[in-house]
Amino acid sequence: MNWSRAKTILICSFLLLNMILGFQLWSTNRSNQTEISLDTSGTIEELNRALHSKNIRLADELPTDVTKLKVITVKYDDSIKPGDKKMLKTPLSMSALLGKGASKEVQAQSEIPNFNLYQLDSAVRTNGTYVFNQLYGKLPLFDVTVELNEENGEITSYRQAYVEVESGVEQTEQKLIPAQLAVRSLVDNYLSEGSIITEVRLGYHGQPYNSQTQPMFPHWRITIDNHDIYYLQAFNGAVESPQKGSEPVPFGTPEGSKPGSTSNNDDKNKPDKK
Repeated sequence: MNWSRAKTILICSFLLLNMILGFQLWSTNRSNQTEISLDTSGTIEELNRALHSKNIRLADELPTDVTKLKVITVKYDDSIKPGDKKMLKTPLSMSALLGKGASKEVQAQSEIPNFNLYQLDSAVRTNGTYVFNQLYGKLPLFDVTVELNEENGEITSYRQAYVEVESGVEQTEQKLIPAQLAVRSLVDNYLSEGSIITEVRLGYHGQPYNSQTQPMFPHWRITIDNHDIYYLQAFNGAVESPQKGSEPVPFGTPEGSKPGSTSNNDDKNKPDKK
C-alpha cells in the first residue's frame, strides 16, 4: 500500500468534509438571520398601521436587534436609606454635571457613594429634581436611583438607593419580546388616540417592597408625552398600570410610600374634626 498517497487522500477528505460542514453552518446562520429580518419587517409594518389607525406618534427610534437577557437578583444595601435626604458639603455644579464628557468625571469626584455607576434618566424629571439610574452593564435599573435636588443652579442634596447584583444565582437567558411588538401591544390596548410615545428603553425593573433581596426582570419602559410610564415585561408582555414620571418610587420603599410622605395609619389615628 502506498501510505503517502493514502495520507494525501485522507487529508483531502477531511478538508472537503470541513468545507461542507462550514458551508452548512453558514447557510443555517444566513437562513436564521433572513427569517429574523423578515419577522422584524412584518412587525414594523403592523406597528406602523396600528400607530396610523390611532394617530399615535412614535418620537423615539426603536432598537431592532433581537436580544436575550436573564432575570437578576439584587441585594439592597441596607446602609443606604432610599428615603433619607442627605446634604452635600460641596454643592455640585449643574452645568459641569450635565455637560458632555464631564459627567462621569464629576460623578467620580462627588461625595455621593458609587455615583459614577449611575446614568442620567432624562425621561424622569420634576422641577428641581434630576434622576440617575444605577447601571447593570449598559442597562439601567429603573428603580435604583439617585435623586439630585437643585437650588439656584447647584445640587445641594440627594437621596440614593444602591444594590449589588448577586453573582451566585444562575439564571438562563431568555429571548425578549421585540420593542416593536411591545409598543404595538401598548398602542392596541392602552394608549388613547393622539398620544405621543417619547421614549422606549430596555432595562431592569422590580416591584417596590421591603425586602433586602429581590429579583428584577427585563422590561421595556415606554414613556408617553403626558408623563405616564408603562413597564412591559420583556419575557411575557405583561403590562403594569402606568405610573407618573413625576412620582418615582425609590427601590426598597413600600409601594405607595414616598420620602417625606405621611402614612395612612397616621391619618387614621388623627381625630376627626367636627
